[in-house]
Amino acid sequence: MLSILHDDADLLVVNKPAGLVCHPTRDGELSSLVGRARLHLGHREGRLVNRLDRETGGVVLIAKNATVAREIGGLFAASGVIKTYWAIVHGHVGPDDLVVDAPIGKDDRSIVAIKDAVREDGAAARTSARVRSRFLRGDRPFTWLEVTPHTGRKHQIRIHLAHVGHPLVGDKIYGGDETRYLRFIDRTLTPDDEAALLVAHHLLHAHTLSFRWRERARHFDAPADETFGSWLAQSPNSLIP
Repeated sequence: MLSILHDDADLLVVNKPAGLVCHPTRDGELSSLVGRARLHLGHREGRLVNRLDRETGGVVLIAKNATVAREIGGLFAASGVIKTYWAIVHGHVGPDDLVVDAPIGKDDRSIVAIKDAVREDGAAARTSARVRSRFLRGDRPFTWLEVTPHTGRKHQIRIHLAHVGHPLVGDKIYGGDETRYLRFIDRTLTPDDEAALLVAHHLLHAHTLSFRWRERARHFDAPADETFGSWLAQSPNSLIP
């Protein structure tokens, strides 16, 4: 039910599967990550410290009480947590190291209510990325990136990568045809949609979280899931650390 990375008196750290929402839904406790965590804990005091999009898998911290949630949440708010993600994007990214400084705000032109975009009057946002490898799958080019967001805007990594011309593989909102997201919500994705997306869930994985708390360094890393791993296996640098 849960892929547990760490469990102590204060923290439960899990590897969230892609496709599972973080917050409670009307479909029962097993339908969300926090519901599953509270079932595991045997009480309802478990609180998500960080959150991931439905389709993003990887490291999530669950505090076992309000004090821990407040303390570590303060570290996130103060940029005291180093986060790294793995992403697989369309195309061969040119530079080995990439920094995107581009403000983000609501996309007023989009029919997707939750969609944001790069805009001059948006909130400051900065993302850096390093190329792990460039590879071909069939005859199509892709790049495996290690990504670090330095700010915490909604959909930041996805927006910034699409902004520089390298959207995430499988991104239904920022991948070029936002109507795919609407069809996904309505469960009406077509075979052509699925062929264009290539994967059921976009290829973004929260790989590591590192921070110092209560005078101890903490580091948690989550292995990529089978789908993500199958793409990395196409890469010339497929030895996964």
